[in-house]
Amino acid sequence: MSRARALVLFAAVAIASAVAGAAYYLGYRGADAPRAEDRAIVERLFAARLADLGGAARSLEPWRGRVLVVNFWATWCAPCREEIPGFVKLQARYGAQGLQFVGIAIDDPSKVVPFAREFGINYPLLTGGLEALELLRQSGNRAGVLPYTVVIDRKGNLVSRERGGLKEARLETLIRPLL
Repeated sequence: MSRARALVLFAAVAIASAVAGAAYYLGYRGADAPRAEDRAIVERLFAARLADLGGAARSLEPWRGRVLVVNFWATWCAPCREEIPGFVKLQARYGAQGLQFVGIAIDDPSKVVPFAREFGINYPLLTGGLEALELLRQSGNRAGVLPYTVVIDRKGNLVSRERGGLKEARLETLIRPLL
């Protein structure tokens, strides 16, 4: 096979692959239709019941209809400690416009309470052990990486799943259009 013919064949395969990938992505995601997997993640989050800092079982259901930022974290997690002050600022800035942060600590409540005071956390915190870890995995983070943040719009659509620490500016660009 000549070099020119091999180059043409390679280009044709690359173009066909790009077109097939784009068609798959557009058909898979759909412009307006949320994926079934995304809907299932949102419903699992709303249905889960975890302990608040007072020990009472709570769900995320009371915050349905708000722009909801669910953050899985732990007191011992350095990137979690770095991102929380930005969450506190964004909750204060946009809470009245319909933004609601909820932290799910995969940690011992006796460690979370003083941590929340120290960091001035102004949003609800829920805690859990293995059940919170399982919820983290069911929310699309099969590796169990912390921190992990899920953003849900007012209509209950999954907007974003973010692994690792989030900078305040990045999160603000995700939530502002949803408010």
